Amino acid sequence: MNVIVIMNDSLRRDHINAYHVPPPWPRPGHEGEPFIETPNLDRLAEESAVFERCYIASYPTIPNRRDLFTGRWGMLEAGWEPLRPHEVIISEVLNAAGVVTQLFFDSLPLGGEGYNFMRGFQGWRWLRGQHGDHWVTAPWPVKLPCLPHQMRGNIERMKRILRNSYMRRYERDYMAPKTIAAAIDWLEDNYTHESFFLWIDTWDPHEPFDPPPYDYARYADPSYDGPAIIYPQYGRSDYLTEAELNDIRARYAGEVTMVDRNVGYLLDKIHALGLDKNTMVIHLTDHGYLMGEHHLIGKPGDLLGNLYEPSCHVGMMIRHPEGSAAGERIKAIVQPPDVMPTILDFLGVPIPPTVQGKSLLPLMRGEVAKLHEIAVSGRFTYELPEGAADTSQEFGGMAGSRSHVCARTVTTERWSYICGPYDMPSELYDLDSDPLQEHNLIEQYPQIAQELRQRLIQFLEDHGAPEPGIAPFRK
Repeated sequence: MNVIVIMNDSLRRDHINAYHVPPPWPRPGHEGEPFIETPNLDRLAEESAVFERCYIASYPTIPNRRDLFTGRWGMLEAGWEPLRPHEVIISEVLNAAGVVTQLFFDSLPLGGEGYNFMRGFQGWRWLRGQHGDHWVTAPWPVKLPCLPHQMRGNIERMKRILRNSYMRRYERDYMAPKTIAAAIDWLEDNYTHESFFLWIDTWDPHEPFDPPPYDYARYADPSYDGPAIIYPQYGRSDYLTEAELNDIRARYAGEVTMVDRNVGYLLDKIHALGLDKNTMVIHLTDHGYLMGEHHLIGKPGDLLGNLYEPSCHVGMMIRHPEGSAAGERIKAIVQPPDVMPTILDFLGVPIPPTVQGKSLLPLMRGEVAKLHEIAVSGRFTYELPEGAADTSQEFGGMAGSRSHVCARTVTTERWSYICGPYDMPSELYDLDSDPLQEHNLIEQYPQIAQELRQRLIQFLEDHGAPEPGIAPFRK
């Protein structure tokens, strides 16, 4: 038996048709046309268990990968930092069990100096050139696509981004297509292994939002003549005109469709090689991306860093080769730490005692109705250990990664509670009647808010969070 994991970074759940989420905004100039086109992820969903209530745990990119690789709620003990030597990770566990392990990635932070997320994989390949990768040095005549205050990061990083993409001509020159094509080639050489574990990690549709021109045109307002804001500044979205915001949304949608098409090529190859008979396919993302909700854009931190539904409610689907739960919509709350034990369970490998998540296979078989009472999502919110590095800004990871004022989001089947630390304000939303979180009910239902705060504290204590990570929420 084999496992293939497909990670597409920053993929909003409402941008995959299969999740049946109403379009969050119109497409000017494309009235009557589909909001988004994702035919390949849609067909994967038809053959998969679709997890309707998957919520991120640790946020954003690197903390999420720690959750996935360790099966733990990493935000309780680690920030945006390299894997620690003592952490038990999935690649090493599978190696010890005799499973062939391979990683393909273009997600820049995974290859950051000392981060070591390649650790334990018998084979790995970093597809270079994504984002601000220190890769191309040629003096190409690059030109900033927008005003400096509209773009995230410094001018030099934006120039690196533009140099890295300057020579693109065909779709195969874009990053997600490169990475997926390399994984397809590997499958042709390796599909006869008795058991393999393949992890494919693409940063698309993450910024920069620079899809092929035909994918951009599919969603862009034909009348737009403003700047190309391919990497928006995080925070309040008020610096953008409505036309500029809509253009960013169109560029992002073009990225999603490009990713979907290339995932389709991978699915076709899996079928051609006969791997759909003995291979579990897991499709994931690490978080969403704000595009005007709550007057915010991107992944802001500190006082603007609350994790609302567009950021923390994500998609996850698992295609089991025996058809377990194929096409079913699973309503139970699940989180990224559940992925590692699910993979080990499927491959018949003992789950290490360090793992905090739970296998999803009993849910898929209908043996249990739920695994978790609540989902807890958030950032690491206290000081890093002495000597630990925090290079999240280099990778455009997030703002406020060292902050002590980041809230935690607690989600139940009905409620979304944004629990502010210390004396910071909290928020409460009824997801049944207000899925867009437009009406804060914290004053109407203080008792529910207090109950959810206590459940958060209990969760933190039960999962071994150090006291500095609990104290801000005790109030």
